Amino acid sequence: MAPHVIINCAMSADGKIALPIRRQTRISNEEDMRRVHELRHRCDAVLVGIGTVIADDPKLTVKEKYVPMPRQPIRIVLDSKCRTPKDAEVLSGAAPTLIIITEQCKKDFPNAEEITCGEEKVDLHRLMEILDERGIKRLLVEGGESVIWSFINEGLADEMFIFMGSMIIGGDISPTPAGGEGAASEDDIIPLTLRDVKRVGDGVLVHYEVNR
Repeated sequence: MAPHVIINCAMSADGKIALPIRRQTRISNEEDMRRVHELRHRCDAVLVGIGTVIADDPKLTVKEKYVPMPRQPIRIVLDSKCRTPKDAEVLSGAAPTLIIITEQCKKDFPNAEEITCGEEKVDLHRLMEILDERGIKRLLVEGGESVIWSFINEGLADEMFIFMGSMIIGGDISPTPAGGEGAASEDDIIPLTLRDVKRVGDGVLVHYEVNR
């Protein structure tokens, strides 16, 4: 049985998740940051792509500021070409870390376990089997846009939380919550079921179920 996959992201009112130069800017307010850390605390693992690691260098840990005595989830990085810098925060040893690589790339990373999964790109379906075998039942996917699109497009996502901040970023090339190739036709559009909408500080949190 595959892990239950929860996608979480924050976007501006015009649907952007980062600046046009692809550098992350804070969109979540303090109330939403607390929600995100509580969500990480309730999940077994948190996953991002290599693009997020290179652009933002996230820690992907749970801060005690938001959750007393936090349980740190396993950190997972999709890195088909072994580009994770050896001084990246995900390799700090603050929490267990898995670097998911492919057969075309072999490299040892400090404070992490490498898992080969796929030939030229990461095989997400096989990865879900591996994570299930390791006892990971709730997986939080935090991005970036290509990773989010892949999980949704390949029918692996169960839920999606989108926080919309009260700001405009703009930019024709600014990344959005779902990138990748996108739907080729109307028949390929992926429907969602709205579960909840609520105000979080000066922003809005929308909760969807992803229809597989």
